[in-house]
Amino acid sequence: MVLNQKETTVAYRCPECGASVMSLVGIFTLTADMIRLKCPCGQSEMEIIYTKDKKIRLNVPCFLCPSPHSYLISSQMFFDRDLFTLPCSYSGIDICYIGKKDHVQKAMKESEQELIDMLGDVSFDELAKHRGEDAELTDPQVLEIVMYVVRDLADEGKITCSCPDGGDYEVEVGDESLTVRCKQCGDSVEIPTNSLTAATDFLSCDHLELS
Repeated sequence: MVLNQKETTVAYRCPECGASVMSLVGIFTLTADMIRLKCPCGQSEMEIIYTKDKKIRLNVPCFLCPSPHSYLISSQMFFDRDLFTLPCSYSGIDICYIGKKDHVQKAMKESEQELIDMLGDVSFDELAKHRGEDAELTDPQVLEIVMYVVRDLADEGKITCSCPDGGDYEVEVGDESLTVRCKQCGDSVEIPTNSLTAATDFLSCDHLELS
């Protein structure tokens, strides 16, 4: 019997030369070791790591920030979506594309036009030289990061409360925080959304317990 292994296409844009770097990744290959997707220019690479708890950690180069961004997502989201994108925490612009090849190629093409419009008369070389300068994270972008993690935890059943059979959760968005609350027992937790540090710390959260 031949097993059909799970596969997905992964892509990013090199922050040094601007080229699209794309590769097909299979779960059998991924479980064997860390995968590094390297740009042909030799100046950037993306790391894909299969963790012990069967999640996928991605360290993605960013063309706007001096250091790569780290993301932790479930293997289901990595392999089962037609298209899943990961944004730069500072700009909100997508920097990593995961899914079916045709969907990834289309999203990359659209993002390329978005990047061209954003750069205007600035060349990619000039952008690379000044990467990370004057970067600011707006409140809506911090909220987007926190919401992304909350949705991921909810999809995996990693949100728990006092309800013995699982709760019914809702999200309330405030000016400087987001509250996850169970509509049945009233348990809740408040997550700050007013700083980059809080949002970055929350990216590594693997379980949310309401009280």
